[in-house]
Amino acid sequence: MPAWMPVYYGDDALEIVSGSGRRVTDANGRSYLDFFGGVLTTMIGYDIAEISDAVRAQVATGVAHTSTLYLIRRQVELAEKIARVSGIPDARVFFTNSGSEANESALLFATNARRSNQILAIKSGYHGRTFATMAVTGHRSWSSSSLSPLVVHWLAAPDRLRGRMAGMSDGDLLDAAVDDLREVLATVTAGDVAGLIAEPIQGVGGFVSGPDGLLGAYRKVLAEHGILLIADEVQTGWGRTGDHFWGHQAHGVVPDLITFAKGIGNGFALGGVVGRAEIMNAVPATSFSTFGGNPVSAAAGNAVLDYVLSHDLQENARRVGALLIEGLRNLPYGILADVRGRGLMIGLEFVRSGTTEPDPAVTTRVFDLCRRNGLLVGKGGLYGNVLRMGPPLTLTEPEAREGLAILTDAIATADAESRIA
Repeated sequence: MPAWMPVYYGDDALEIVSGSGRRVTDANGRSYLDFFGGVLTTMIGYDIAEISDAVRAQVATGVAHTSTLYLIRRQVELAEKIARVSGIPDARVFFTNSGSEANESALLFATNARRSNQILAIKSGYHGRTFATMAVTGHRSWSSSSLSPLVVHWLAAPDRLRGRMAGMSDGDLLDAAVDDLREVLATVTAGDVAGLIAEPIQGVGGFVSGPDGLLGAYRKVLAEHGILLIADEVQTGWGRTGDHFWGHQAHGVVPDLITFAKGIGNGFALGGVVGRAEIMNAVPATSFSTFGGNPVSAAAGNAVLDYVLSHDLQENARRVGALLIEGLRNLPYGILADVRGRGLMIGLEFVRSGTTEPDPAVTTRVFDLCRRNGLLVGKGGLYGNVLRMGPPLTLTEPEAREGLAILTDAIATADAESRIA
């Protein structure tokens, strides 16, 4: 494997060999409560009968692949469902294999529709590892090339802890963000801009988000210029934020394009774009996806979306997520500077006690202690000092309390060690 592919836990790397519900088992037979879900992807959990049965039924036909040059009934059914829940009038859906490819496709649609390769993006955002998506990724650790097919103009990150927006009230931050957008449009853009791509909550960036209404405030300015809004919902979609089915709904806005992936396949490769027909149809040449929305992945996607809706997992994310967030915000430890997120999308930012200086070392210590005590979490943030948690949306309250106890113990231990050091 390439040297640039990271593996958690270094020489003590973890191999997951089986799973059930919200728990996984490693090659040594040890069980863990999973609060990261394969990077917010195993959204329903492991070994879920409804999903497994749907996939087995498709595999049993002997047809795992035909390509979109032939009718794939399950793909059409899934597209109709996604169009309905998108809230976009006269929507069209294009399926891909991943979030990177979904965002790449959305950029293709927007630039063709607007006949411009200028894109607005937000600092600290992450949109993928492909050529165009790297260009709109404002996170240095994940930007592998300075080459780009796009001209990208950057907006300030809505970080409340540090940077130009630090310490601002919601109202002041909204005003500052709009002023920043207007200044960028007035000074560094040339002619028409194709679109703004934005995560409602920045994923790799450490679960940073602006106040409710930020994307709506942006949209008012964008509409003055005909600029499109692309909501990157790869991590925030399908009810994960609890209060809303899509993350952008907290901002009172309907995007022109919504990208999705990760959780909709629950581990099967599935992503895509849903958007206004006139934009989706703007591609001037023939194109299709060999594997996107293949019969097996589409069968899984239908079962996942049906499960999310029939079991009201959005409400479960709201209720169980609130339990976790409230418990974490009550912790009295100096190394824990911020607890943020919505629903079952939660970030913990660690600093040197009494400061806002990022502390990636103490973050790694908490991360390792969690594993030692049977809990898997993720890492992220611009400075590598944020623990990221995106448990399956089926997480129960007892499991949330179990995870909270492990997190509390790990943070207390790391805080005590930091004071001794």
